Amino acid sequence: MAGANLQFKTNYVVSSKIEPFYKGGKVQISKDERYIFCTCGSRVNVLEISTGKIVHCVEHDDQEDITSFALSCDDELLVTASRALLLRQWDWKQAQCSRSWRAIHTVPVASMTFDSTSTLLATGGCDGTIKIWDVVKQYCTHNLKGSSGVVHLVQFHPDISRLQLFSSSLDCGIRLWDLQTSQCVCVLQSHYSAVTALSFSPDGGTMVSSGRDKICTVWDLETKKAKRTVPVYEAVEGVVLLPDSEDFSEIGVKNKDLHFITAGSKGILRVWEASTARCVYTQTLPVSAEAEDEEKDDDPRSLTFLLHLPSSSRLATVTAEHNIVLYQLPALSTQQQFVGYSDEVLDVKFLGKDDSHIVVATNSCQLKVFELLTNSCQILYGHTDTVLSLDVFKKGFLFASCGKDRSVRVWQMDSDTGQVTCVAQGSCHTNDVGSITCSRLKASFVVSGSQDCTVKVWDLPADLSTTEGEIHQLTACATEKAHDKDINSVAVSPNDKLLASGSQDRTAKLWSLAREGNVTLLGVFRGHRRGVWAVCFSPVDQVLATSSADGTTKLWSLQDFGCLKTFEGHDASVLKVIFVSRGTQLLTSGSDGLVKLWTIKTNECVKTLDAHQDKVWGLHGSRKDDKMVTGSADSNITVWLDVTEVELAEEQAKQEDQILKKQELSNLLHEKKYLKALGLAISLDQPHTVLTVIKAIRQGEESKELLEKTVLKLRVDQKESLLRYCVVWNTNARNCQDAQAVLQVLLTHLPPDEMLQYQGARAHLEGLIPYTERHMQRIGKLLQASMFLNYMWQKMRVAGVPSSMDQDEKMDTSPLAQPFFTIDKEKTTSSTNEENPDGDGDDAQDEDPNCQMEEEEEDDTEVSVSRKASANNGEITKTNGNHHAESEESSEEEEETDQTVKVMKCPQVSSTPQCQTISS
Repeated sequence: MAGANLQFKTNYVVSSKIEPFYKGGKVQISKDERYIFCTCGSRVNVLEISTGKIVHCVEHDDQEDITSFALSCDDELLVTASRALLLRQWDWKQAQCSRSWRAIHTVPVASMTFDSTSTLLATGGCDGTIKIWDVVKQYCTHNLKGSSGVVHLVQFHPDISRLQLFSSSLDCGIRLWDLQTSQCVCVLQSHYSAVTALSFSPDGGTMVSSGRDKICTVWDLETKKAKRTVPVYEAVEGVVLLPDSEDFSEIGVKNKDLHFITAGSKGILRVWEASTARCVYTQTLPVSAEAEDEEKDDDPRSLTFLLHLPSSSRLATVTAEHNIVLYQLPALSTQQQFVGYSDEVLDVKFLGKDDSHIVVATNSCQLKVFELLTNSCQILYGHTDTVLSLDVFKKGFLFASCGKDRSVRVWQMDSDTGQVTCVAQGSCHTNDVGSITCSRLKASFVVSGSQDCTVKVWDLPADLSTTEGEIHQLTACATEKAHDKDINSVAVSPNDKLLASGSQDRTAKLWSLAREGNVTLLGVFRGHRRGVWAVCFSPVDQVLATSSADGTTKLWSLQDFGCLKTFEGHDASVLKVIFVSRGTQLLTSGSDGLVKLWTIKTNECVKTLDAHQDKVWGLHGSRKDDKMVTGSADSNITVWLDVTEVELAEEQAKQEDQILKKQELSNLLHEKKYLKALGLAISLDQPHTVLTVIKAIRQGEESKELLEKTVLKLRVDQKESLLRYCVVWNTNARNCQDAQAVLQVLLTHLPPDEMLQYQGARAHLEGLIPYTERHMQRIGKLLQASMFLNYMWQKMRVAGVPSSMDQDEKMDTSPLAQPFFTIDKEKTTSSTNEENPDGDGDDAQDEDPNCQMEEEEEDDTEVSVSRKASANNGEITKTNGNHHAESEESSEEEEETDQTVKVMKCPQVSSTPQCQTISS
């Protein structure tokens, strides 16, 4: 092994992450053209265009998905709508909710937009209605009805003096609403499929609409008639009118007539002349020689949005694969590209000078090259099916890829501009190519391993420079059937003389790469119990490392092919293994989402990194050996930095401090020092931990007084945090009872003026209302169900018991001292399960047995499931509302009756029961 005085690595910390920030839905660009707003589940992410970084993020506390959002034209207000039917107004720069209110819609909001003055907000719902809101005075001004189905498009006329709103729904018509009269003026009928976008001329007299019926329509808004229908031969998702004040001759605009740009299912931008319905310009994109010409329904390049940036004369498009691409007018040249969602990351490698870039293979036919400093991305087209594996040559500017299209490709990065182009390709495998490796000394060959069980050696030309559009065609100089099953990994030794391969047949093999182009088998490594996922040569020793689906990593001698060491620690398949610290340590990644650092000499795992939530397919170390990059099936890419002992000690001190605080909290709870425990839990800023303390307080005796005493002794900032936590707890039916108990203390004892001084108090209190109303609705349904049971109980009376019954089987009809099941409205409000709207399965709280009960006809709030009845010589006597027995003859039976009946069992009745039913 390498020198013993070498400084071993002890830990890695996260240097940067590339995470999904857009998973579909609306995209909007700020008026100042500095930020891109896009949805990602329950968040709206704000991407700074200049740096490619997420600079702001607003997220709903209830974790409900955001269905739509709108940014005001002055870039000040952001309003979001969630599936919980809440509208929230945000100070997005501070990520603070300034106001929230009910959307009034009965189902989620599908579309939103502001007018040009940023005072009116229109929301289109899935219930077919449109609401107009005055966001300054905070009230609903219009409720427009008449649309059929989901209102997926709302847009104000740019001239606010007209007070007009356009909308479209499932009937494919464009409705024009007069906001002065709240009436639909007309329905513009032209499209036969969903209308996707509207674009207005500068004077406001002309509008162009696009639809998925593959046409665009030019409308005269004065006459409200269609002037021209333009067939565009693709489903159009976006349309933008070109201003007539600029020179667009470079893209075919030769006159001052109306021209517009379309984006749709073909994935290209096209310019149309409205007067002649003629396409005057078609964008060209790099395509593979094997790419099919016909349009595909699931083409990843298809465009879903087209946005105009007038100040900088740019266009922004959004692709079906969640990529956001900015083009510069008039040449439509690509300026910037951002990847919103990478799907499953299959491989990742460092690239460029000083490892300034990474190249990523995802569950896609496209390759993505990220610049780590700005997160700006190049999207590389060439492969026609999913790319499975990558490898980089020694200098870092040349790399190879392979995929399910049965081909290998070689790509070159320009050292000055950073632009990457495909310079060579080869294709003669008969099945998916799952692994590839590059020569180590110089860029002379690549080796590929395939599911066709063969390895192929591809010689590279001495000069890879090409003219534009030219690609070298590679031929395999050697082909060898290497294994009996799929080949998962291949690796070339540091001196380019040896080749290793790992396969699903549970073996790894060592091959000689002779200069004549032949591949000769030298030996077989046997010992893994399942398939071999990865092979890797040591950079300094005659050792090979392999990782397997059996959860182990092994080191093998290249001389006698014996196993030197076995590393066990992963709970699932070990997918990748690499050497670090000059061959003295190993890094492994597995299906369990973990990355482990091993010291070979001691056979010890010195660090486990909880890196990802899913399989870590990609693992690569930098050439300087100071950082690594991982890519996972959870769509995240993480760059890790090797840290020193001092940095590690600081990180460990923070972790140990958290552990000590949690231990102290446990001791305080055990000692019932609830005030200190609650204060400590709040200092950790962990709502779940605070909830644990609240539950502990409420489990003791005199819990109401104890909770009140504890909460009121907290500091003002602690009460403020507690109110914020209550809003989160109240969204979950399991925890809402605790939330309501704390809220009762706060609202009862704190003056309103004091509570309103809390940060975001108004928004927090408004956020409590809709969920509390849900809890009340469920209680109402539960009460209705219990009243039905009460009615049935009153109608059914047992008049007698057959003599054939055994003594143990006789039905006891004596009056009960107290009801066995009652509904307490106040208590049940907090305990009803949210997933069980009918209240089934909830534990009922017993009423006070001394409470006064009204007659059934007058009881609308509290209902006892059982009413007392006494038996007197086989006759049924109904008790009064106070539950006193009217028959003195049944007093002896009352004393023998169990006072609390938990389970009522129906006895077996003979075939000729002598019973009588008396209607109450």
